[in-house]
Parts: sequence; structure tokens; C-alpha cells
Amino acid sequence: MAKFLLRRTANYVILVAVATSAAFMLASVSLKPRANFEGRNPPPPEAVVDARLTELNMNDKTPVLTRYKNWVSGVVHGDFGKTIDGNSVNAELARRVGVSLRLLLIATIIGGLLGVLAGAWGAIRQYQFSDHAVTMLSFVILSTPVFVLAVALEIAAVGVNNAVGTKVFEYTGEFTPGLQGGFWTHAGDRIQHLILPSLTLILGEIAIFSRYQRSAMLDVLGQDFVRTAQAKGLRRRTALMKHALRTALIPAVTYFAFNFGILIVGATFTEKIFGWHGMGEWLVDSVTRNDINAVAAVTCFAAVMILLAGLAADIAYAILDPRIRVS
Repeated sequence: MAKFLLRRTANYVILVAVATSAAFMLASVSLKPRANFEGRNPPPPEAVVDARLTELNMNDKTPVLTRYKNWVSGVVHGDFGKTIDGNSVNAELARRVGVSLRLLLIATIIGGLLGVLAGAWGAIRQYQFSDHAVTMLSFVILSTPVFVLAVALEIAAVGVNNAVGTKVFEYTGEFTPGLQGGFWTHAGDRIQHLILPSLTLILGEIAIFSRYQRSAMLDVLGQDFVRTAQAKGLRRRTALMKHALRTALIPAVTYFAFNFGILIVGATFTEKIFGWHGMGEWLVDSVTRNDINAVAAVTCFAAVMILLAGLAADIAYAILDPRIRVS
């Protein structure tokens, strides 16, 4: 088991290095940081602009490979460089990582669990009303873009707040600035702000995993070992949970790591719409401002998150299927 995980970790680390390096190279070639200094009145001298861009390691007159070498040298020592404004990328990264992880972890855990349960329930009750209801709702959510779903939830939240006469849901920012009160007041306020963006991502996760899990569960239910377990006197519920669901979870676990990358993209729209200052919003703003170092840092974050999701999937896969431990 330990050798298997070490081998997988080494593979993932190489992939993270390749993905991050490719992102830096692509950003260096396609983004134009010099454009941030154009159009100013009076225009800054070209020598001043060159000196500033060289200091930030973003000078397009410097060969890309040289800039990449300088960037890698800093990353190896834990320094992602500076933003286009001259601020520390590390400081901005540390501030925004926690914001994004709140959304990603909540959506992954809750959405994944509920999606698996919904898919398994639909498979067990195939062609019954509950199965059709889960299928229909899943297709509706899957066919709705994330930004449309987020706006629809905002509109619904406004309606609920107006109907109740108080703010049940908050839909702008991570917290209420200047809020007075103790720990529980601030905790409740953050939960109010957390509900809608989390729900936006959770609904998408439920829809995806329910469809995937239903298909996997239907394949397992027709297998001989499930019927044999029941024929030997095992209760149907026990046979379904201990044998059928456990076996059907293996494909879903494999899919988990790949879906995590999709979730990060969905979080980008969600953060922007709900005013959460996380990694997704930072990526959009960095591309707009031609901030090469920030784009590379966000890409590294996404790659590391997918790496960790892949490791979690490998561990779960080894638990569900002991044969993988010796492979």
C-alpha cells in the first residue's frame, strides 16, 4: 500500500510540475504585461517600463526560457514572485487559498455524498417515481450553466428574504463588513454568506455523481454475487450496502479526481458572481491584467488540488478494492 501511494505521489508531482511549467510558458507568451503601462499620460519612458518589467520577471524583451529559469528558481525556494502591482504573490495566495478551499471542500464532500446516495437510490428503485424525479432534476441542473444557476439562486434568495422580512440569505461577499457582535454573531453571518455559493457547487456535484452512480449501481445489481448473497440469507439492505454499493463506488471514486478539476472551474464563476475573493476570481482578474506570475500561481494551486484529490481517490480505491494494494 505504501509503495503504491509513493509511486502515485511521484507521478502526480511530475504532472504538477509539467502543468505549472506549461501554464507559465503559455502565460508568458500570450499575456502582455507591457500593455498595463501603455496609454498613460504622460507615457513613462521605455527604459523605466523595461526596468520595472524586468524586476517583476515579466519583460517580453527577455527570452522566455530565461524568465522561466528565474521563475523556477524562485518557486523552488517557495517564492512565486510578485504581481503586476509589485505585491507578493505568496501573500495574496495565502489570503485567497482558504476562501476557495471552503467552497471546494464543502461542495466536494456534501455534493459527492448526496450524489452517490441519490444515484444508488434511483438505481434500486429503477423506473419508479423517485428514480424519474432524480433523473429529471439531475438533467435540469446539468443543462444549466453554473453562472445561470448562481443568478437563479440569488433571485430566489431575494424573494425569500422579502417574504420573511429579514435577511435569511446573504449573497454578496464572504462576510458583512463592520458587523458588531461576538463569535456566534460572526459565525452565523459567515454561514449566511456561505450557503448560496456552496449550494451552487453542491447542486452540480449531486447531479453529476447521481448520474454516474446510478449507472454503476445498475451494472452491479445484475451481477451474480449480489443475488448469491441474498440467496444465502443476507438481508436485501445489507447485501445492497455491503456488496453492491461498495463495488459500485469504485468507478465513482476513479471519476472523483477528474471531476475535481471541473469543480475548480465552476468555483471560478461562483466566486466572481457572489463576490468571494478566492482563487477563481483572482485568476479572472490576473488574466485581464496580464499578470503572468499570478496566473502561474493559480494554476499551481489547481494542479496541487487535483493531485490531492487523486491521492484521496487512490486511497479510497485501495480500501474498496484490496487487489489494488499489490499492483
